[in-house]
Amino acid sequence: MTYRKVNYEEVEEVSSAMHFLSDPLETEQVGVTVARCDPGWNSKPHDHTDNGHEEVYVLIEGAATVVVDDDPVAMETGDALWLPPESTRQIRNGDRESAFVLVSAPSIADEDGDEEWSLSGFAG
Repeated sequence: MTYRKVNYEEVEEVSSAMHFLSDPLETEQVGVTVARCDPGWNSKPHDHTDNGHEEVYVLIEGAATVVVDDDPVAMETGDALWLPPESTRQIRNGDRESAFVLVSAPSIADEDGDEEWSLSGFAG
């Protein structure tokens, strides 16, 4: 089979919001999580210094705040936020349900130590 498919609603929920999809999809280099956040829900503050993963949070429904290194970043539907591994982050949901897609992967650097993304193979 050349693909794997899973419905996030069929994946056990963790911390009252998070559906971790990497295990059921058997991903090797990317983490994907769907977070359906009830009103007033907060994630635990954390960073990814230990594993070197950068993250992108995409808010696909509602409004919420992501606190990055003590700086509150207001998010509205359609906003995407990039986070480096060493930054502490926490989702703080407001008074309505919201939904995020969270994507994480190791930071990419070429062999010369240049931290530019390699875009070869990516189509526009």
